[in-house]
This record gives sequence, C-alpha cells and structure tokens, in this order.
Amino acid sequence: MKSAVIVFPGSNREGDMVRALTLAGSDAQKVWHAETELPKGTDLVVLPGGFSYGDYLRCGAIAGRATVMDAVRAHAACGGLVLGVCNGFQILCEAGLLPGILMRNANLKFICHRQYLRVERTDTAFTRNYTKGQAIDVCVAHGEGNYTADEETLKRLEGEGLVAFRYADAQGHITQDANRNGSMNSIAGIYSDKLNVLGMMPHPENLIEDLVGGTDGRGLFESLVSSFPKAA
Repeated sequence: MKSAVIVFPGSNREGDMVRALTLAGSDAQKVWHAETELPKGTDLVVLPGGFSYGDYLRCGAIAGRATVMDAVRAHAACGGLVLGVCNGFQILCEAGLLPGILMRNANLKFICHRQYLRVERTDTAFTRNYTKGQAIDVCVAHGEGNYTADEETLKRLEGEGLVAFRYADAQGHITQDANRNGSMNSIAGIYSDKLNVLGMMPHPENLIEDLVGGTDGRGLFESLVSSFPKAA
C-alpha cells in the first residue's frame, strides 16, 4: 500500500505519520504542498498535524486551497483513501472534503493530554482492526478542536453512521469530562459519505510503540494497510 503524506509550511507531524505508516507496512513518502500531482499508484493520502501556514486566517484555511489539494480532491472523488489528523482534519473541512468546522476549544485553551476514543464502527478501511465500542488510548494536542456543524449536518452524520470516533472515558462511556474541547455530540472524528475520507482531531500516530507508553493507535494504520492485498 502506497501512502503520500502531504507537507505544508508549518506541518510538524509528517515524520511521525511516515513512521507509523512504515511500521504498519506501507510504502510512505512525503509530498510537498506545491506539487500538482500525487505519486503514481498512491492509495492513501495523509494530511498530518501541525500549524499549516501558521494558522493564518483560520486553521487549515490556506492549506485547504493549496495547489496539491486539487489532486487530493480528485483522489477522494475516485474513491481513494484520505486521512486528516488534527490540522489535517481542519484542512479537510476547509477544502470541502468533510462537513462542519473546527472552532476554538470550549475553554479557549490549548489542550495536550492522553485521550480515550470510542470506536463507533469497524466496517471501514480505517477501523477494521478495532472492535465496535472499543475505547482506544491516543493523544490530543490542539487549540481549535471543537467540532461544530449545523443541525441538519449533525443529524445526517448521526443518521448515516458517519461519526468515526467520540471522546470517551477508559470504559468507552461518553462523558462531559472526556469531551474537553466541547465538540458537538462528543465527536472526535467523522467520515465522508463514501467512508473513504476520515478526519479526526486526536493523534493515533503518537501511540504506536510500547516504548512511548501505548500501541492503540497502531490499529488504525494496520487497518489501512490490511485493506490492500499484498503484492505477490
């Protein structure tokens, strides 16, 4: 499985993404934001975390209009997989690939801590190695992670099963304390209509090795790699 990790000015998590994908068995390479095409044979595009373009205007607003995003939109339109994490989630919303917007955290403070997420469904390329309702231990680090959408959009996301993850406690219970950024319905990640685009605020790439204290994030990357048959 071939992955393209897009690098914008201000990205700072591209190295972690490449490592997570490589450990899972993907051929991952970095792609600069000014490129007009994705590498030939790209299966997965990843928009990593960071502060693209210094978060000027709005988080992800300039990156969502970067040259390479035309190729990313075309890739998604053809059914190709796209993953956006943290700033990458913000970029996906700004680029029109996912609905809603990420606003300032409810307490107006940057938050950085380990966070449990409840897996809402496992019939996607991103979550097949988890179990439904499983509480996975990952990390959050953001100042604008408060997922917000209009009533109609929220109703559609819930009704069509497009919520990927929710902020939860260690038992998978949805609690107010677990939802520290104030996201509507404790939403931590959402899918596109065809389930091929996933945006999420927490960082699964932070916890992929025992050395750093956990491996729950590894399941997402292994799910993606296992979605593609290995070359003979």
